[in-house]
Amino acid sequence: MKPKIKKAKANEMMQAAVYYNNRDVRIETRPIPKIGKGELLVKVIASGICGSDVLEWYRIKKAPLVLGHEIGGQIVQTGEGVNQYKVGDRIFVAHHVPCNTCHYCLSGYHTACETLHTTNYDPGGFAQYLRVPSLNVDRGVVVLPKEMSYEDATFIEPLACVLRGQRLAQAKLGQTILIIGSGISGLLHLIAARHAGAGKIFSTDINDYRLKFAQEFGADAVFKANEDIAAKVKERNQGRPADLVIVCTGALPAFAQALSAVDRGGTVLFFACTEPGVNLPVPLNQFWRNEIKLMPSYGSSPSDANIAAGLISGGRLPLSKMITHRLSLADTGLGFRLTAEAKESLKVIIEPHRQ
Repeated sequence: MKPKIKKAKANEMMQAAVYYNNRDVRIETRPIPKIGKGELLVKVIASGICGSDVLEWYRIKKAPLVLGHEIGGQIVQTGEGVNQYKVGDRIFVAHHVPCNTCHYCLSGYHTACETLHTTNYDPGGFAQYLRVPSLNVDRGVVVLPKEMSYEDATFIEPLACVLRGQRLAQAKLGQTILIIGSGISGLLHLIAARHAGAGKIFSTDINDYRLKFAQEFGADAVFKANEDIAAKVKERNQGRPADLVIVCTGALPAFAQALSAVDRGGTVLFFACTEPGVNLPVPLNQFWRNEIKLMPSYGSSPSDANIAAGLISGGRLPLSKMITHRLSLADTGLGFRLTAEAKESLKVIIEPHRQ
C-alpha cells in the first residue's frame, strides 16, 4: 500500500523548537514554509541533535533560530520543475551544499566553498516541516532505500563527516588509531575505522558510560582521559605511539594529548575544534624532524553523504545501539540538556510528529 501523505495546506501552521540557548529551547507556532520553483516541502520524521548544536559560542550569536541538520523525512510537496523526486519519497537532505564550480570545489575542498557556508534548510530539522531550497534539491538529496529507517537516515550527515575526515587523514589498513573523545563522533570514527580494516584502536573519554560503548563497538582498549594516554598507547602497541590520532572533543588538553601520542610519520586529525581565539602550542622542530602532519576536517560533501548512505543501508554498522533517547518535539529542550551535559546519553533523536 502507498503511504498516506498529509499535504500541507495554505496558511497551515506547524510547531518548531526554537533555540535561544542550551537551557532555553521554546516550542513556537510558525507557518509551514511555502515552497517555490525547484524546491521541496519535507515532513520531518526524525532529526538528530548534533554535538555542534550545543556549542553555545558557535550557535548563540545567531539565536533565536531553529537548529537540526541530521534529518530523515518524507516529501509532501514538490515545486515546479522538480522531476527527479516525488511526493511520498523518503529522503535525507543535506543542509549545506557546495557550488561545485569555485576554485575550492574544483580543488576538492568542498567544505571551504562559500556557497556551502551560506546554504541551509528553512527553518531547520527541529520543526515539523522544512523547505528545501533548489540548490539543496539539486545536489543534497538522498532517497532512502526501503531497508533504511528514518532514524538510520539521521546518521548520514555525521557519518559523512567522519568518512571525509578519515579520507583526508589518509587512514590506512592496519594502522594504530587513537580516538580522543567517545561521544557520537568518536564512536562513529571507531566503527568506521574498524569497518575499514584498522589495526589497533584505542579510545579515551572522561565518562565511563561512553567508554563502555567504545568497548562494545570494538575498541581494543579504553582509557580515562586524565591518564598518561601516550604511555598507555605505547604499552599496548609494542612501544609505538599511534599512527593516526583523531581529536573528537573541543577541550584544549585533548589537543595537547594528541600531539604527544602521535608516532613519527603519523597524522593528527582535528575533527573537533576549540572556541575562537584559543591557540595550540606545537613543537615545530620535533614535528619537522619526524614529518608529523596536522589535518583539520570540517563537514562533508555530497559524495561523502552518498557513501555514508551506502554503508548504512548495508546494515553493517551498529548505529541503532547509539540511540539512547527518542523524544517528542515538546521535549527538545530536554534533548539539548542531555546532549550538552554529555553524561548518560549518546544519540538523542527528536521526532517532531510524535505525540
